[in-house]
Amino acid sequence: MTTMGETALRCTSPTCTRSSATARSLPKSTATTATGTSTSSPSSSWPTVSPRSPLGNLVKILLYTKVSKYLEWKCVEGSYVYQFHKGGMFSSAKGQIHKVPASGSEAIKSDLMGLMEKRRCRNFLIYVNKYDQKDPKTMDKFDGSKQNAQELFKKFGLEPNTIDFIGHAMGLFLNDNYLTEPAINLIERINLYADSMGRYGDTPFLYPIYGLGGIPEGFSRLAAIHGGTYMLRTNADEILMESGKVVGVRCGTETAKAPMVICDPSYVLNLDRVKKVGQIIRTICILQHPIPNTKNSNSCQIIIPQKQVNRKSDIYIALVSSGHAVCPKDFLIAMISTNIETSNPENELKPALDLLGPVKEMFTSIKDTYEPLTTGKDDGLYITKSYDATSHFETSVDDVMDLYTRITGETLDLTNLPPDEEDQ
Repeated sequence: MTTMGETALRCTSPTCTRSSATARSLPKSTATTATGTSTSSPSSSWPTVSPRSPLGNLVKILLYTKVSKYLEWKCVEGSYVYQFHKGGMFSSAKGQIHKVPASGSEAIKSDLMGLMEKRRCRNFLIYVNKYDQKDPKTMDKFDGSKQNAQELFKKFGLEPNTIDFIGHAMGLFLNDNYLTEPAINLIERINLYADSMGRYGDTPFLYPIYGLGGIPEGFSRLAAIHGGTYMLRTNADEILMESGKVVGVRCGTETAKAPMVICDPSYVLNLDRVKKVGQIIRTICILQHPIPNTKNSNSCQIIIPQKQVNRKSDIYIALVSSGHAVCPKDFLIAMISTNIETSNPENELKPALDLLGPVKEMFTSIKDTYEPLTTGKDDGLYITKSYDATSHFETSVDDVMDLYTRITGETLDLTNLPPDEEDQ
């Protein structure tokens, strides 16, 4: 929780549940290949991975605010997608994970598709890479601002399974609603994924050394430079209201006065300011081996698209290790998360658990998710959404950008970033 006014508060409740950012746009000095070891409890944070951090906006925010100079990053070794194979006369039905192709050349080598589909996918990715909304010569009589994504896929004759991994593993769309939206949204997301590839390794993913705590720690250092105060080991016991407006926060017998308070839904459940929108199950698995079929990767992201396992929402797996200094050597941490759809949520994780191999220890939690009912403009109480099940920052940064607009009345311009000091 943060109050904007006389005091800024940092509460001890664990509210940061995501991590990692895309290699694209980060100054090269911030990426590292160093390894380290930490004996921190894996449950102290919820590490996850993200190519590009919601269309690159997280990285842009870190650069814009100069927080990036307080952080170190390391590549996540691979990005994979789950695909169910029905089997045939000489093979049985089973699900497998495959590396996500990000270019035409990778599509040709991918085992996700048959020979003819590889060529169609290659042509699709080449077209998307060259597409420029301002240059009709690149559009080939297709207008991405007026025609939808489904029409674009139809133009290249792509099969349903191919559409599935492109939309969910490359585009990171949460559902299939994007198919009826302007195709330019899909084109921009795929290009961002592809552009992030190869900058620091064979993946577009980065993860902060020492885990998620580095991100709020970086912001706290920057806030201190600008006069912010952090009250550590302090509980926010009550949000104080007078005449329908926020006036501060009570912490035990002390009060921090402020005309504005920013918090997540857990602090206002008794104020009728939020509504429940669902439930999420998250499981932390302690492993002593890499996930099978990931080329012995010590870190990776795996997305299980909803249709592949007859669900309404995707299942996410994120794997990190001592290479990111988040656990002891010879251990790995796999995080699984998804939206709850049945009365037996633990069983909903079975497709993901089946991919992991032997699990040494497992810790599961179920949490309600909420959305704010008010904008905060009238009472000064600005509430975020609960973290969702995704293993990337896309929806979180969208929420932060919306919060910025609600507070300031302006849209944060991330198009003209200040030059990085180490690049000068």
